[in-house]
Amino acid sequence: MSLQAELIARIQAHGPISIADYMQECLLHPKYGYYATRDPFGQQGDFITAPEISQMFGELLGLCLAQAWLDRGAPSTFTLAELGPGRGTLMADILRATRSVPGFHAAMDLHLIEASPTLRDMQSKTLGDYQITWHDNLSELPEAPLFLVANEFLDALPIRQFIRDSNGWRERRVGLTDTQNALSFGVGDITEVAALAHRLADTNDGDLVEINAPARAASAEISRRIHTNGGLALLIDYGGWQSKGDTFQALADHAYADPLITPGDADLTAHVEFEPLVREALNAGIEASGMTEQGVFLERLGITGRAQALAQNMDGITLDNHIAAHRRLTHPEEMGRLFKTIALFARGTPPPPGFNPPGVNSL
Repeated sequence: MSLQAELIARIQAHGPISIADYMQECLLHPKYGYYATRDPFGQQGDFITAPEISQMFGELLGLCLAQAWLDRGAPSTFTLAELGPGRGTLMADILRATRSVPGFHAAMDLHLIEASPTLRDMQSKTLGDYQITWHDNLSELPEAPLFLVANEFLDALPIRQFIRDSNGWRERRVGLTDTQNALSFGVGDITEVAALAHRLADTNDGDLVEINAPARAASAEISRRIHTNGGLALLIDYGGWQSKGDTFQALADHAYADPLITPGDADLTAHVEFEPLVREALNAGIEASGMTEQGVFLERLGITGRAQALAQNMDGITLDNHIAAHRRLTHPEEMGRLFKTIALFARGTPPPPGFNPPGVNSL
C-alpha cells in the first residue's frame, strides 16, 4: 500500500482532513514520510538550504551566538541546540567557527531536535567528534541557559488554512475527487476561529490566511525557557510579518510540484508568519528583535569581508561558485529578501548583533 492509498482510505472512512494532518502524514509517516525515509538536502536531494550553499552562513551564525554568550557573562554551562539540523552541516560550521572562542566549547552541552532516524544517522556522522543528545521534541531540552538556532525548520511545520467568509472562516481541507480515487482540496463549513479574530480587521471575504500552531507553540516554549534560564534564539526562515494568501507548496527535485500528487515523495512547506512568534515572546516576558531580512543580517555580521578573505585562495570555477554563493545568500532577488530572521532574548540583556531593533521590521 502507498501513502496515497492510506490517505484515500482514511478520508473515505472519516471525511476530509486538515492540511496540517496531511502535512504531518506526508512528512513524518514512519513508513512513507518524506523526512523519515530519505536525505532531501543538497544537489542530489530536492532542495538546498543556506548551510549547504556556503560555510559562511554557519560561521557567521556561530560567531553571533558566541558573541551573545559573551555578552551574557559567558555562563559556565549552557545548552547549544538546533531545531531540524538536516545533515548537521549548519551545526558543524557553527562549532568550527566557535572553536577559538575561549571557554565556549567547554561550557556547551550540545542538543539536536530531530525526529527522523535517517537524518539523525547523518548528523552523527557529520558531528562525530562531539557528544550529542538527540530529542524528538523541544520540550525535552534540559532547563539551562539556552542558545538555539532554527534555520528552515518552522516552514515545514504543519499549517491550517482558512478562507474568510463574512465574519467567519471556512477551513481548507484535503478530501477526494468526485470519483473517490484522487486527493482534492475543498472547504468546510463556516466557523469562528479565535486565533483569527484579530485578522477580521485586515482581510476581506475570500482572503486566505494560514495558521502555524506548532510554530507558535515552539516560540512560546523557547521564550519560556529564555525567560526562566537566560540565553537567546535565532530563527531564520522564508516568510513575512503576517500571513495572507496561499503559500502551501511542494518541492521535488529542485522544482515546484503538485502537493497532492504522490504524497510522501515531495517536501511540503509554507511561508512562516513572524508576527505570532514575536507575540508569543512578548507574552512570555522576553524581547524580540525586529524582523530582519537575511541579506541585511548577514551583511551586518560581515559576510562580504569573510567572502573576500576566502576568495584570496580561490580561482577558476571554485571562485565562480563562491561568488555565486555569496550572491545567493544575500541578494534581494535571491534568498536575501525572501528569508527573514528574528532573535528572541531576555529583557535587560543586549540584543545579538545583526538584527533590527525591536519593533523595526524590514519588509
